[in-house]
Amino acid sequence: MRLLPVIATFITRYLPLWIIGLSIIAYVLPSIFRPIQGLTEVSLGAIFLFMGMSLSTEQIIRVIKKPKYALVGILLKWTIMVSVTITIAYLFFSNNSELAAGIILAGTVPSGTSANIYTFIGGGEVALSITLATLDTMISPFLTPALVQASVGKVVPVDGLAIFINIIWVVFIPLFIGLFLQWKLPKKIARVRPYTSFLSQLALFVVVLAVISKAQPALLANLNLLPLIFLAVILQVSIPMFLGFYTSKLLKIPKENVIAITFHTGICNTALASTLAVEHFSSLAAVPAVANMIVNLTIGAIVAKVFEKQRNKKQTQ
Repeated sequence: MRLLPVIATFITRYLPLWIIGLSIIAYVLPSIFRPIQGLTEVSLGAIFLFMGMSLSTEQIIRVIKKPKYALVGILLKWTIMVSVTITIAYLFFSNNSELAAGIILAGTVPSGTSANIYTFIGGGEVALSITLATLDTMISPFLTPALVQASVGKVVPVDGLAIFINIIWVVFIPLFIGLFLQWKLPKKIARVRPYTSFLSQLALFVVVLAVISKAQPALLANLNLLPLIFLAVILQVSIPMFLGFYTSKLLKIPKENVIAITFHTGICNTALASTLAVEHFSSLAAVPAVANMIVNLTIGAIVAKVFEKQRNKKQTQ
């Protein structure tokens, strides 16, 4: 068991490189990962299960005592990210409804689990980050289908009820099972909790391999569109992060909470978005979500390291 923390640290430190490396392998050798292509929803459910297991009563109480930061974070995510996403979708892909749908899905799902990891690395308030992710997860079954329906329902047929049910099964139920296990088996869960972040990252790797190998034919068929897609998703991630950071600073929110809100505003669960895109649209619609997955992990890591350096510099002064 002593080896696990070392491996976990190594994976967390180089997470963007792992994601990029696995993405390339899945793209080059898609047939190898065909057996796991049906495990995306199971793996996503596992991530939310581990999230539920990692929440502590103390963390929840601490955020409940100062709910305004959580409310600000949720408000910024669902206004800034959604408005930027819809604008980018129509500016870049007004003539391609499937790619527009993929962009919109990638910006209207809950925040990504990597937002919690990067908040920790950057010295932010992890309790607030986890609470934001939890609240996000609770409201997304209502907002995601509604926003997709309103945005692209007239162009691409959208089954809002099917998306809602999908999110309930993949996100909502595993999260509450994790909370329930904590309540009923506190001692056993306490032994597992130190490894939930590591296990979540392993589950994320399965999602990356499954999603990209499955989307490989669509990626290959649209190589000429990839530069435009990557430009679009870079803006989709970086603009909300920038606006989330400076808006929360203008509101005089403490720095550690600003860091959590920054990642929450800019990083969405694009693994979930790609799954929903394949299930309810097409493999082509999943391409923006796959690109966003790579981009938000990379930009997130860079921003986290900047925050970490600022914190270390302040501590040495």
